[in-house]
Amino acid sequence: MCRSSERPGGRLANDDDIAAVLRVVWIGEEALLSGNPSRYAPPRAHVSDVIAVGSQAEAIRREHIKHEASVRSIGALYFISGAVLLVAGVGAVLSGGLGESAFGVPAAAVLIIYAAFGVLSIAVGRGIRALEPWARTTCIVLSFVGLIGIPIGTLVSGYILYLLLSAKGKRLFEPDYPAIIAATPHIKYRTSVVVWIFVGLLVLLILAIVVAAILGR
Repeated sequence: MCRSSERPGGRLANDDDIAAVLRVVWIGEEALLSGNPSRYAPPRAHVSDVIAVGSQAEAIRREHIKHEASVRSIGALYFISGAVLLVAGVGAVLSGGLGESAFGVPAAAVLIIYAAFGVLSIAVGRGIRALEPWARTTCIVLSFVGLIGIPIGTLVSGYILYLLLSAKGKRLFEPDYPAIIAATPHIKYRTSVVVWIFVGLLVLLILAIVVAAILGR
């Protein structure tokens, strides 16, 4: 019999508990998850255990949902910065041709550098939104580097480091958290309209700065 207990830090008790939750959530895939050839066969976990684990998963998700939304917003920022870098790289080449840039560096090399960092930013943004551990590590490294960008870079990077290095931030990237998300699809965090307006204004500001820099060359 699969017992349900909570470990320190709000973790699911063990892999059997996680599997029990997934058998209930994804009942249409019963044969794949339980190894039983019939999707209509009774589950091997006891109902009381499944209910207990499901309640535990819901409690953990509700406790972390606000932090989860903040961490996923980091991914959106990386998407924006990656797009801006790609546009800036193309703009630098179009404005200066394929000769040398203002710093004596070939424009083609500038394009490659901008494109590399742009693609990296987009990849990290996607990984952060998917709560991939490798993306968290990469983002932490980039944020430490970003601390030297006084004052805005320092503030933004410091906030990102707080989100990722806090106890809740670490919890989001642990192996069992995707199972918790899968077991609680009804729990969602609604971002305020004010936040979306702020993000839109920030994007417009960044694009305006990039366009002004390109046209001013």
